[in-house]
Amino acid sequence: MTCGGCAKYVTKAVLSVDPQALIETDAPAREVRVKSALDESALLTALREAGYPDRQ
Repeated sequence: MTCGGCAKYVTKAVLSVDPQALIETDAPAREVRVKSALDESALLTALREAGYPDRQ
């Protein structure tokens, strides 16, 4: 994630699997913070499918 456009697509990917998720993006730091009732693996899968692999 390197720009505001990326942040928009990351947000869209997360909301596609959990419309109630709370999302904070920080494009310059290349970070996204998500509060969700879903399992982390479901969110990571949605992000990978959108082209944003996790970097833990």
